[in-house]
Amino acid sequence: MINVLRRSVRGAFLIESSDDDLASRYGCFSFSALFVLLGWTTNLELIVVQVKRMSAAKKQRCIHSASCVCTKGYLSEESLFLVFNQLHWNPKIIATLSCSCKWFDDLAKRVLWKEFCRTRAPKMMLDLQSSGSHSIDGNWRALAKLLIYCSGCQGSLFSCCSIPGHFVYRTRFSRTSGKSFLLPQCRTDVLYVSDPCEHLDQGDDGDIGFFRGIFKSFRTSKVKRMLISRSAPLHPTEVCPYCKAKLWNMVAAKMIPQSASCRLGAYEDCVEYYVCLNGHALGLCTLLPLSDTEDEGEEVPEE
Repeated sequence: MINVLRRSVRGAFLIESSDDDLASRYGCFSFSALFVLLGWTTNLELIVVQVKRMSAAKKQRCIHSASCVCTKGYLSEESLFLVFNQLHWNPKIIATLSCSCKWFDDLAKRVLWKEFCRTRAPKMMLDLQSSGSHSIDGNWRALAKLLIYCSGCQGSLFSCCSIPGHFVYRTRFSRTSGKSFLLPQCRTDVLYVSDPCEHLDQGDDGDIGFFRGIFKSFRTSKVKRMLISRSAPLHPTEVCPYCKAKLWNMVAAKMIPQSASCRLGAYEDCVEYYVCLNGHALGLCTLLPLSDTEDEGEEVPEE
């Protein structure tokens, strides 16, 4: 066993071990470079990570460029896994890490984003993988972005005012709600849909709600087969904001049931959404105004 310590000493990352070979195997120089790279230089709390002895750890060099800071030593994927586990798979740190070099980006795609998704929505991830597939359509990074990012409305995807995309702190995805977005003949498919992200008082467009979702096993779904059989058009210019795949127009395919507007609390015929080739769904609706009757409450007669 070795103790990996992170101290409040200008980003110093120390590995203490009685076995010099063990310390070199886990790459203390690489860890120091990692935290300098992420900008952690002051006020770092003490973290103790117990790293088990692993034999024949696979070593990989950075494949980005000779100037990368990570070329100062080898990196251990197992050790980085434990570090990010202690950081609770912070998406901002993972995104920063992915921008540093291709080796880190590859690690994030294969491992870090996958664990982030499993931590953020464990039941949903378990269901999406219950068909026997060990990967998610469109990759884990795209799914992680879908969980925490509202795409907004930019370009020619939706016919409303321009609303920039933004990150959301927390979103509920529902498999039950997803049934309302499927035609009766397709309701054996599984679609997880988020609650609408509300953007109120958008001028002439009123109150706008954006929703997003993902299909389970989209490649074999009835929705995909129906889209193909109906020769549904793909959007000529816009692509999925999560995986960059082409988008099917569900309005043009006449595959949006009226139950979708009821579920969203939106006006009828004011719901539109797209589904990409990887099964990511994103849509927009015009929300009904909230009723004041619930706020009035019951009148209590004076005694």
